[in-house]
Amino acid sequence: QVQLVESGGGLVQAGGSLRLSCAASGRSLSTNAMGWYRQAPGKQRELVASMASGGSTNYANSVKGRFTISRDNAKNTVYLQMNSLKFEDTAVYYCNFVPAWLGVWGQGTLVTVSS
Repeated sequence: QVQLVESGGGLVQAGGSLRLSCAASGRSLSTNAMGWYRQAPGKQRELVASMASGGSTNYANSVKGRFTISRDNAKNTVYLQMNSLKFEDTAVYYCNFVPAWLGVWGQGTLVTVSS
């Protein structure tokens, strides 16, 4: 059974940085495209960063140049480095495969950016 556990969220001032982690069990993350998704209050969940199994990355325009997705295959963990955070980055952040697997959504980790 695949399980994804996100961590690293918190309260940060605008302009600050956070690094999110997504630890996986039950399946190697290196064999699938992985992504970070977020859901802000009152909005739909959106994909903000993804990494293909080969390592190529893609970012939503809203985070391009500020967020970096990476993967540690030895730790079976995916990371999201978030710099220059903005108030509008406030959301619950989730990791999942790309396309997302419906049955493996975790609890997410809350990122709150104060203006």
